[in-house]
Amino acid sequence: MTTKIGFIGCGKLAQAMIRGLISSGVTKPNQITASSPPQDNHLLNDIKQLGCNVTNENQNVARESNVIMVAVKPSVVIHVLREINTLVTPNHLIMSTAMGITIKSMEKNLPPKSRVIRIMTNTPALVQKAATVYSRGTAATDEDAQMAKTLLESFGTCDEVPEGHINAVTALSSSGPAYIFLVIEAMVAGGLKMGLPKDVALKLASQTVIGAGQMVKETGQHPAVLRDEVTSPGGCTAAGLFELEDGGVRAAFINAIEAATERCEEQSNS
Repeated sequence: MTTKIGFIGCGKLAQAMIRGLISSGVTKPNQITASSPPQDNHLLNDIKQLGCNVTNENQNVARESNVIMVAVKPSVVIHVLREINTLVTPNHLIMSTAMGITIKSMEKNLPPKSRVIRIMTNTPALVQKAATVYSRGTAATDEDAQMAKTLLESFGTCDEVPEGHINAVTALSSSGPAYIFLVIEAMVAGGLKMGLPKDVALKLASQTVIGAGQMVKETGQHPAVLRDEVTSPGGCTAAGLFELEDGGVRAAFINAIEAATERCEEQSNS
């Protein structure tokens, strides 16, 4: 791919995406330009070591790139769009990773008929296992959607969804790794309580989560079916599941996604 890609913002998510793009071979490091303010030069140094171009000026990213990935905090997005407004041309595709910043808000702060795509991804992009969705703006073309899909699939799965689903996606998959890290942490603690060495417990817990997820994905079976297949009446799995249900784990996960969605909606309306 010869497209030049720019990243405004070099936080953990942007770095994960950049590393995913490079390691997958979709783009070369010298085709990427990243910007961050001077106080975050340590972040730019990490990107520079990958062979990418770096700058402290967001406008330089707009000048040097065809695709501009706005990967800053939601509170900064509109400021960034206004900063690069005069440099955005019909040849630019603007993509944003920000929670709560709608396509309408982005289009309002860019030149008329700007091509905009809103994306939501997660940090497993770093290991090319991200779960990503995107929604296209009013002027985005089928070619833009295909470009987004090509870029985003370089570090995981990618699907198009209506923008109305983005907040729930954010709560489920963008926040999701944190939920699963907590699950792994708890499983390791249980292993330690039962006498397992920490390194063994950590390896077993993480690999179990990976394997279970892969089974759901590849078999296409409902998780409840797969769960029943490993649950014998009166067995140890049944005993463990009883404790999880008694502790309200299922409801806690549902409530967590609901609460996170509501927080996203608050951000969208603010």
